[in-house]
Amino acid sequence: MKEVVLITGASGMIAKELAKKIGKEYEIRFLTRKKKHDHEYEWDIRKGTIDETALENVSHIIHLAGANISEKRWTPERKRELISSRVDSAELLRNALRKNKLKLKSFISASGINFYGTETSEKIYNENDPPGNDFLSEVVVLWERAADDFKEQDLAERVVKIRTAVVLSEKDGALKKMIPPIQYYIGSPLGSGQQYMPWIHVEDICSVYELALKNPAMDGAYNAASPQHTTNKDLTKKIAKVLGKPLFMPNVPGFVLKLIFGELATAILEGSRASSQKLQDAGFHFKFPDLNEALEDLLKKQ
Repeated sequence: MKEVVLITGASGMIAKELAKKIGKEYEIRFLTRKKKHDHEYEWDIRKGTIDETALENVSHIIHLAGANISEKRWTPERKRELISSRVDSAELLRNALRKNKLKLKSFISASGINFYGTETSEKIYNENDPPGNDFLSEVVVLWERAADDFKEQDLAERVVKIRTAVVLSEKDGALKKMIPPIQYYIGSPLGSGQQYMPWIHVEDICSVYELALKNPAMDGAYNAASPQHTTNKDLTKKIAKVLGKPLFMPNVPGFVLKLIFGELATAILEGSRASSQKLQDAGFHFKFPDLNEALEDLLKKQ
């Protein structure tokens, strides 16, 4: 009998790709706001409701739910939504597990590489480093604390937190947004272009979750970022090269991005490096450790 894996954030890119990857070995269920298929179950984080039949015989929960960090300006209301979508959703799951007297083999939560803050420096962060002191760091700290509660309240044997870098995919996310300007000859680095952009190929991030699911020795936080570090300028230039397009526009000034995005601009204009050594020590092997190879794989159909 297959173990049951319940995945939140059903509409997201990672959830869809991960389900394809592990679907033959596990029974996959999704929590979603609107049920469309038999293996989907509804929940409403704002109302605090969940279809508890989703939890029957569940062994693992992979918690990917969370509002998109870079989708909208960070108004006070949006900031509350960014936190609530991560923290309150975890609390809803905890309450449902406790009510039904259930205990998971593992609770695997998405997290962010922004745990360490967004300041650009020469430091390469590892999982033992303390959190930063900006808003994104605050979001991730609260996010991880909500995940840790599953183990502290004896609702899961282990908790794994995947501190995820920018996920590169031609279907969604940062790369998809960067392609059109470059194709139309208006692409350029952002701000100084020297800010680091930790990244990971979508296929690799799905493999990280698969390993976290299958390796009972994995516990705690893991940086999920390619071992090859790059800056915004380098990434932009390599995308253009793979697409066969020239880059001749000047950098987009930082003040322009601040006018457009407000406080969110800090997440665009700053960035630091993070080590994935702990993840590799746990047995993970990157299929796409090299940025050129990753981009060629993703952009070959463009």
